[in-house]
Amino acid sequence: MKRREFLVLVGGATVWPHAARAQEPKKLVIGFLDAGSAGGNKRGLAVFHDALRKGGFIENSNVTVEYRWAENDYDRLPTLAADLVRQQVSVIVTSPNNNAALAAKVATSSIPIVFLIGIDPVEVGLVTNLQRPDANITGVTALSRDLAAKRLEFLHEVTPSVSSIALVVNPKNANVKLKIGDVEKAARVLNVPIQVMEATNGTQIERTFERLAGLRLGGAVIGADQLFGNEQQLIANLSLRYAVPAIHQSRAFVRAGGLMSYGTNFDDAWGRMGLYVGRILNGEKPADLPVQQATKFELSINLKTAKTLGLTIPA
Repeated sequence: MKRREFLVLVGGATVWPHAARAQEPKKLVIGFLDAGSAGGNKRGLAVFHDALRKGGFIENSNVTVEYRWAENDYDRLPTLAADLVRQQVSVIVTSPNNNAALAAKVATSSIPIVFLIGIDPVEVGLVTNLQRPDANITGVTALSRDLAAKRLEFLHEVTPSVSSIALVVNPKNANVKLKIGDVEKAARVLNVPIQVMEATNGTQIERTFERLAGLRLGGAVIGADQLFGNEQQLIANLSLRYAVPAIHQSRAFVRAGGLMSYGTNFDDAWGRMGLYVGRILNGEKPADLPVQQATKFELSINLKTAKTLGLTIPA
């Protein structure tokens, strides 16, 4: 009898820890998929984490973040997205990049995805409905494509005598053809010839500005793309070196010495994305969270740069 009681006690001791482990809460992990580099989105990441804290989540405290950086090589995004799925993260966040969002959607139909993109997510197939997104995906659209034509208008207004303007694009951007079409349409209305120039890295951006200056084009509209966001200091420096008036999507470009910017207030957009991630980690479903559209836009002008370029800014 004593031997039987002893065996039961040992059996209970060996089973109980497994049962306790089974009841432990699942570790929360955010998979962060970014087409750029770790240093390219410091401000956006800070805003994102501030918004997460409002939802009760602090990195390295009650949530872990697995970062995946494509280093401006968009072809790497599908592999990086697949890796996050293998890690079984709790939610995948894609930074302001259309290709990253599309790669995440292809990689999983079950893990929640929260995107920040610059185009209509219905138009590119990310969701079927803004108010009732697909089962596992929602996010924020910054409407960058819709603002491209407006950037051309602003640049033309401060350089009315120029004969032609360059449109600088990244050919690897998922919606580059749509962006080119929008700007070309606006150019016909303004009767300003547009010359499309391509760049996929910093070296090509430098060569583009050299070519732009050699052709004596009167200005440059910088396409909305994460590569150009990460390289905004380089672009600002080149525009000054070659005396080329340029307009960008980000206000940071103007702070870096660039002439003009017009676009979404990305602090607001990053914050919205962070709040959505917090709500999903707290149990809400992406399908119940409507895709949000940016509502804050800002025009910024560097008057010192305008003076350097010999431009008069209209009232």
